[in-house]
Parts: sequence; C-alpha cells; structure tokens
Amino acid sequence: MNSPIDTSGESALDGSAAAGPFADVFAGDVSAAVVTCGGCRSSAVFAEQHAYLGAPGTVLRCPGCDHVLARLVQTPTEVWLDLSGSSSWRFPL
Repeated sequence: MNSPIDTSGESALDGSAAAGPFADVFAGDVSAAVVTCGGCRSSAVFAEQHAYLGAPGTVLRCPGCDHVLARLVQTPTEVWLDLSGSSSWRFPL
C-alpha cells in the first residue's frame, strides 16, 4: 500500500459518502469534481472514487489503482487536507 493509513480491512464506499466533509472545506458540492490520480493518471468524478471513513478522518483512493488521492481530518480546532496523491481536481462552474 502507498499510505500509512491502513484501509485494507474496510469496505470502500463510493465518493458520495465523503462528499459532506470535503464540501465543508471546499465550500460547495464536490461530487461532480473530476479528480485525476497522481499514480495511474486516470480521471473520474469525485463520486466514483473509493471512500474510507473509518480511518482517522476520510481517505479517498483511486478506484483503478488504489492510490491514495486525498486525506481529510477535522479536529475541534483545525482541518488537515492532503491532496498530494492526486495530480489535479477540476470543478465545474
């Protein structure tokens, strides 16, 4: 695996399950955003990514290669957002 966050024991949900926490950070609906994987370079809408909600925070993985695309952790005082596993996010206007 390419992440220190072990999601191997969890069943993946579709990205819609993670849309709420990400919408809070991006201040809008993210389900139609197109995310390009930094690993295999495939692109898919946010709602088609694999979401894991049981790790510390929310983890999105590429449905094609399982590469970690994004991690989001909210604490009472901060939001931590790591998008380093994705090469781009494209939002429709």
